[in-house]
Amino acid sequence: MSEETAASEAENDNAASEGGNFLARMNKTALLGGAAMLAVIAVAVFGAVSFVESERQREVQQWQIRLGIVADSRAAAVNEWIEQNFAHVRELSQNASLQVYLSTLTEGGGEEPDAEPDEPTTDNAEASDDLPSNDDLPASDEDEGEGEVSSGASASYLRNLLVATAERTGFKAPAPVGEIAANVERAGVAGLGLVNKDGQAIVSTPDMPPMTGKIRAAVAKALDGEPAIIDLYIGAGGDPTMGFVLPIYGIQEDSAAGAKGIGAVVGMRVIGKDLWDRLKQPGEIAKSAETYIVRAAGATIQYLTPLADGTPAMKRSLSTDTPELAAAKALAKPGSFGLLKDYTGVNALAASRPIADLPWVLIRKIGRDEALAATDTRLRVILIVFISVIVIVTLAVLFVWKKGASVRATQALHEAQVALERFTNMGKFMQVVTNNQPNIIVAVDEATHFTFANEPAAEGTGIEPPDMMGKTMASVWGPIRSQAFAEINKSVINNFQNETHTLSFGDPEDDEAEGEERFQVIRSHHVPLRGDRDFPPAALMILSDVTELTAEKRRGERMMNELIDTLVTVVDRRDPFSANHSTRVAEVSRAMAQEMELTEVEVKTVETAGKLMNLGKIFIPPEILVKSNDLTAEERSMLANAYLTTVDLLEGVTFDGPVVESIRQLGETWDGNGPLGLKGEEILVTARILSVANAFVGMISARAYRGAMPFRKAADILTEDTDTRYDRRPVSALVNFLENRDGMHRWAHFRDAPTAEAAE
Repeated sequence: MSEETAASEAENDNAASEGGNFLARMNKTALLGGAAMLAVIAVAVFGAVSFVESERQREVQQWQIRLGIVADSRAAAVNEWIEQNFAHVRELSQNASLQVYLSTLTEGGGEEPDAEPDEPTTDNAEASDDLPSNDDLPASDEDEGEGEVSSGASASYLRNLLVATAERTGFKAPAPVGEIAANVERAGVAGLGLVNKDGQAIVSTPDMPPMTGKIRAAVAKALDGEPAIIDLYIGAGGDPTMGFVLPIYGIQEDSAAGAKGIGAVVGMRVIGKDLWDRLKQPGEIAKSAETYIVRAAGATIQYLTPLADGTPAMKRSLSTDTPELAAAKALAKPGSFGLLKDYTGVNALAASRPIADLPWVLIRKIGRDEALAATDTRLRVILIVFISVIVIVTLAVLFVWKKGASVRATQALHEAQVALERFTNMGKFMQVVTNNQPNIIVAVDEATHFTFANEPAAEGTGIEPPDMMGKTMASVWGPIRSQAFAEINKSVINNFQNETHTLSFGDPEDDEAEGEERFQVIRSHHVPLRGDRDFPPAALMILSDVTELTAEKRRGERMMNELIDTLVTVVDRRDPFSANHSTRVAEVSRAMAQEMELTEVEVKTVETAGKLMNLGKIFIPPEILVKSNDLTAEERSMLANAYLTTVDLLEGVTFDGPVVESIRQLGETWDGNGPLGLKGEEILVTARILSVANAFVGMISARAYRGAMPFRKAADILTEDTDTRYDRRPVSALVNFLENRDGMHRWAHFRDAPTAEAAE
């Protein structure tokens, strides 16, 4: 081998060795870069997942606050109900008359007289809050030969007092369902009773349950000076029943000094809507939200209140070791919160609160899927976006690493331009869509600065939509309207809940106003927009001008009212002795409906029906309307059925409420003896109110054949006819308005006799 050949081979070997070293260094660099990239990807994914989970936990904490607030309010309502029942029983236990009469009975041996007690009367009911007079008090021990009469009078007085109190406070048996034979005795289910110091029954209301072990135990506790509650149980009538017991002390005795009671008051009541309705949260819209009460019953958990799945009260029990049961945790730790399972096995967020002085725990829950649906969707999108960004970035890095710095920069610039173009096109598309909407669509941040506006929002402002960006609402729309919208937006952003409002601006009577003073009715929808690093929290506002619709509605209502007033005037002119009768019935009906807290549509219905009910009298001869001597049977029938003629006249007229049907049912009675045969709740509540108001105004108004009746006498007549002719609730509302709302003074002019000119 020549020297030149050997040198050439050595150079080739050196070159191969250097190339191998280079490739080894490149492979090592690639491995290190790949490992670093995988580590970065892992950290990024972990961060994205952690962020999403932290956001979910934050939303769960927000639900803990919301459910806790509702649970606190419902628990307070239940505690208020319990205290209210104790207050009714305490009213009896602290009644001086009852203490005197009970002392008389207990000193005489505690035996009831053989004679049947008198029926409870209104006078006895009214005397429940007054001390007895000397004539009412029982005879003393010195009146020999009169002890039996004195005990009988005491027992009768106490029984009447208990019956009257039970009727007023709800400590009575519910009305029987269906027809029950008069000679069939019903089992005692609820009522008020008195026991002596030995725990023996003295006197009670007719439907009072017998002395059971539960009642005796509570009485013994009360006689020792402690208020006692007979916990919820299924009574003889199959209904949830509960009792309240308080001690009675002698007039000269001091309960604080350790004196033993001379007896006790026992109040038993059937539990129903009065308590169940207190568990309902006003304005609740969530389908799976529910409030119920539970208690421990040995190794089971008993659900005391009706459940949303239709289960009646006290008809469901579950084992305390049911896995992840919300009720089990609530009983173990009252006041707790967690993501557990409800009684149907569905995952739910639940907060609990204890009920004072009772082994009850109130639970407020909402289904997990419903509560976190919006959050899960939003977080899922965020997670997908994060993962997508990570994937895109990873692919971009790999691509750049492969192609080199210049290619990477060019490609990145191109992609950025494409993304910017897409974003710009999307923004233009959204602007075109919103600009072609008749409504104003804007986005406003917490400082009332515009962050988005369509063309209708800029109309009349003198500036273009792009120029509105960054300006405050006050600088564009004026201070009055801006202040109203700003307050709503603040609530929407803070509570992160949609809101809808109808706002009026300006004077509706000022037709010449311009600009901000021009009368407008705006219906606004406010949607919260969650903020991020680049954009602060804001509210999306969609404003609709409904001024013309509102004005048209007011014009229609005004025309209808004018027509109704004209028709009423026609009827009044034909019968001067009953002039203004329809208007007065409408006024009384409206007052009663408002007292009963009916809806605005129902209030308007009774008022309109009251004005129109006598329209049929236009077909009755005037000589019959003003006749002062006795009417014939045919004439009485003609007057009594005039409202049916009214129904025929108005059959085709459209009203907002059941005006015509309310007049049609005017003659129906609570017991079902009316011409249509409707009874009880089958009769529209508006018709029941109208019937009471019509009878009341007729009695207190002077007529051609008689004078006006006093208010209290008319009220007594209506009260006597409750549960037979009239519904008790409208009558009670009327009496309350007369006695407590200055109704007698307000309607005193109803009793004025018609003037001679009107009669002619």
